[in-house]
Amino acid sequence: MDLDQLHTFLEIVRLKSFSKAAQSCFRTQPAVSAQVRQLEQDLNAPLFERLGTKIALTPAGRIFADYAEQILDLRRRAQDSINELERIPRGELLMAANEATCIYVLPRVFSEFKKLFPNVQVHVDRSYGSRVVEAVVDNQADFGITQLPVKEKRLQIVKIHSDEIQAIVPAGHPLANKKHILAADLVGEPLLLPKSGTTRSRLNAWMELVEDQISISMELDSTEMMKRFVLAGLGVSFVAESHCREEVAAKRLAAISLGPDPMLRTIGLIYRRDKALSKAALGFIEVVLENAFGGTRLSSRPAAEM
Repeated sequence: MDLDQLHTFLEIVRLKSFSKAAQSCFRTQPAVSAQVRQLEQDLNAPLFERLGTKIALTPAGRIFADYAEQILDLRRRAQDSINELERIPRGELLMAANEATCIYVLPRVFSEFKKLFPNVQVHVDRSYGSRVVEAVVDNQADFGITQLPVKEKRLQIVKIHSDEIQAIVPAGHPLANKKHILAADLVGEPLLLPKSGTTRSRLNAWMELVEDQISISMELDSTEMMKRFVLAGLGVSFVAESHCREEVAAKRLAAISLGPDPMLRTIGLIYRRDKALSKAALGFIEVVLENAFGGTRLSSRPAAEM
């Protein structure tokens, strides 16, 4: 049983004639008769009574006609809703991102997105590191924002921002006035390090030559915790420059570049290559490009790839 058979059946009911229904449906009369026979076989009941040159619905036919109307009406309503979706997008989008992204990026992004797509709900899955990638790959999230590189062929990657990982200390700390520091400068300092992730791996490599001399005081999974613990004098930590601007501007923290070369990081928006992008999803990509991290954008094309 398919929608075309239902349409043909209801045309016969409306016109009270197989031949007229065949003309209306642009089919031959034998083809129309074959569709009705198939319906009757599927339903295991006759739908029409042949009364000489006239036809009439059987009791089963009358019942089925009501349901056939409802089915085609639902189909029309579904199509209308889909057409309306293109004009006024609705539904929901799910974003996977770490805590710092949730705090420093998504509020501004969602605020602008809601102005453009007020009927689309947005949800945040607070995830960390590889979990962001996994959520997008497993289709548990529509989009993710994460530090690059991401080596996953199933994902499309849009570079959206670049900044620097810096050491942070209280404003009056002996290291505060340095233009840059080397790993050796941190020997004897209690260190507050990210518990895991790309930044932690890069810091481990940077400190490798003095790893036997450094002192890791705490391992934390929150940028806000690291900043507050540094302000409390508990040690030296490392965060992205964009995540400590307010405290540096207020002269509560000092941010120092790592040497001999700055530790730069690139942030990307990721989504599945095979995912069909709705008008709202395409709009979300544009809003992220325009508003993530204050609009410091590296790419203007949603299809840009790492």
